Amino acid sequence: MKIWIDADACPAPVKIIVFRASQRVSVAVTLVANQRLQTPPSPLITAVQVSQGFDEADDYIVRQATASDLVITADIPLAARLVERGVPALNPRGELYTQDNVRERLALRNLKEELRSAGTLTGGPPPYNDRDKQAFANGLDRWLARHRAR
Repeated sequence: MKIWIDADACPAPVKIIVFRASQRVSVAVTLVANQRLQTPPSPLITAVQVSQGFDEADDYIVRQATASDLVITADIPLAARLVERGVPALNPRGELYTQDNVRERLALRNLKEELRSAGTLTGGPPPYNDRDKQAFANGLDRWLARHRAR
């Protein structure tokens, strides 16, 4: 079991929560991004820097992650690719993506993207807050408890 973090746009509090969980339950964590990342000094935590190309980090995660791993990502197209392969994915707000909800999220994302490009909709998701951080910590703990017992 390993935790992968799509680190290009991952909120800092999420990384801190995952780092702490990694130490607590001795699970390896790999951050993947197209930029250089700082990680805490731990043999359990590594970072991979991929090239600057479009979706390079996503492609790397899809190639490397397995069904026994967990991927942390807010990237809905990446989550859809992972779920299709049977790889669990959790978003930074604590929601585990499933076959059902990832299709719905992808359709909504695509609609919002069309509305933004037409100028009808502006802005993005609400700011990351303490409630989101707590929901993520709870979601991660639930996943770890279920999958460490196997």
